[in-house]
Amino acid sequence: MDGNSELKKVRYYTLILLFSIPFLGLSQYTDVINSNRPGLSVSAYAIGKNVLQLETGLFYEQQDHSLLNTQSNIWGTDISLRYGLLFEQLEINWEGTFQNQNITFTDFAASESRTDFYRNRIGLKYLIYDRYKNDKPNLYSWRANNVFQLKNLIPSVSLYAGASFVLGDNPFYVGDPTVSPRVMVATQSRISPRIVLISNLAYDRIGSDFPEMSYLLSLSHAFRNPKWSVFVENQGIKSDRYSDVLLRSGVAHLFNENLQADINLGASFKNSPSRIFISAGVSYRFDFHNDAPKAIEDQNADHNGGEIRKNSMKKNKKSKKKSKKNRGSGAEDVDLGPTKKQLRKLKKSQRKNSD
Repeated sequence: MDGNSELKKVRYYTLILLFSIPFLGLSQYTDVINSNRPGLSVSAYAIGKNVLQLETGLFYEQQDHSLLNTQSNIWGTDISLRYGLLFEQLEINWEGTFQNQNITFTDFAASESRTDFYRNRIGLKYLIYDRYKNDKPNLYSWRANNVFQLKNLIPSVSLYAGASFVLGDNPFYVGDPTVSPRVMVATQSRISPRIVLISNLAYDRIGSDFPEMSYLLSLSHAFRNPKWSVFVENQGIKSDRYSDVLLRSGVAHLFNENLQADINLGASFKNSPSRIFISAGVSYRFDFHNDAPKAIEDQNADHNGGEIRKNSMKKNKKSKKKSKKNRGSGAEDVDLGPTKKQLRKLKKSQRKNSD
């Protein structure tokens, strides 16, 4: 089977996957920004319908290759544009990494500069299973809501389908096709109210000479002050072009419901090449989300004082009779003492007893 027929087959199955996803009625929008930064892992949840989100940062990397005897300094920027499309569960996402790499070949006393997109891809992500859709807090037990339970490991799951692009003479991907499909499975588990585990398993550059398998495992922890959080992330990459295992960690701070800043650093576990990198960035949300109108017959009446009964505006006949009897005796909740008539009866009874 040639490369073109394989590529057509992958695209065909990708379209089938996208249009066969069940459109479940789940809610994705949150009052606070939901950013994929500071790591590279992708959340299982979308950002919500009609929400536009920009996530960007600057990075620096020092890269030395022991076998090729090269030293590199890399500067660049990461950009991600996310938009909630059509449904609360659906998101379209463009991710780009534009970088400049200055390479020094120590054996030849020569240098070279490479500038282009190291990452340039677009795709759709859809949540197919929300682990917490029907979960309700236990009103009688704080422990049940906050202590780790095995069911907490059950993740929410989303599917991603998209493509990576190589435009022009890209020095980082010589000979690669202009478009190559990419698929991914993203999961997210809430281990506890303040700890979240995210995993990504991706297959990229399908149909090219150097297809790439990768995984990401990210563990995030929010402090008692929920505006601060830390994360640690492990990334593995397997390809004939480049394979590695990376570790990164960082911290994020929430300034308000729409703005987050972050910083992270990381390194590789090998020396061909060895990598040390640092990145800082921001995420900002343009919130155009509106809750869809809900028919009154579909609303839960218990949230508005209960169901209105047919004769609720009519007074009870018994209560009317009681009110008529008590009209001359004063208010029900205040003791006004005996009336004049009651006092005369009381005096007569006292006189009879004295006689």
